[in-house]
Amino acid sequence: MDHKEGSTLATVFEKLKQPEPNWQQLLEDIISGFDCTTGTIHFLDQDTSLLQLQAHKGIPPFLIPKLSTIPIGKGMAGIAAERKEAVEMCNLQTDSSGVARPAAKETKVEGSIAAPMLLDGKLYGTLGIAKPVPYDFTEEERNDLLKIGEEMSRVLATR
Repeated sequence: MDHKEGSTLATVFEKLKQPEPNWQQLLEDIISGFDCTTGTIHFLDQDTSLLQLQAHKGIPPFLIPKLSTIPIGKGMAGIAAERKEAVEMCNLQTDSSGVARPAAKETKVEGSIAAPMLLDGKLYGTLGIAKPVPYDFTEEERNDLLKIGEEMSRVLATR
């Protein structure tokens, strides 16, 4: 982990100790710390099993309705939730795997990753970040995102 990322983890973990975390500010800190431009946080609605948009940055306004509610198994966030593991793409624009939804290409991002927010194997949501250039996230970056997701889940579990 480079210095910027290390300080990002410390900042994020500190903010998660607050009684009511500012999820939008948290997302912006994470995006900045990973040198990204775009991101989303979705919380899992335990009653409907749908991912609900909690915070976002860099998403074109016309895409917000499509990202507001995501079924498990659909798109990068939904697949990360279903598999309970990080899902990433070096270049979302040229991806033909079918993992990214067609509308996702309209974000204009390329290197992207969606990580499940897990605590003791239980899903609480997803965290996604992306860069405007092709990029492969390192194993360390994936692990850091999963750690952040675990800490976010810990907060949600106490609600």
